[in-house]
Amino acid sequence: MGVYVDAAIWKWEGHRWCHLLADDTDELHRFAARLAIKRSSYQGPPKTSAPHYDITGLERDRAVRLGAVACSREEIVAVFRRVRVPNGKARR
Repeated sequence: MGVYVDAAIWKWEGHRWCHLLADDTDELHRFAARLAIKRSSYQGPPKTSAPHYDITGLERDRAVRLGAVACSREEIVAVFRRVRVPNGKARR
């Protein structure tokens, strides 16, 4: 199992953001806790189909130092597809 991060390219509120995903939701929560990311920052079903955290570029750097795998856009999309919950996204 692994934990993955993409590049911090998304600008919002003065920071650059990226996604933190894992092969297993429990592993994702444990890794986020090691980064001191609040559980309330978790995004998953039913609001989004893939369990993940949005993290800043600084948190990304720490995540990579702690063992997260840095991924290209294509690689993170593959992880997203692998971990997504079918029909997990709420309909609007």
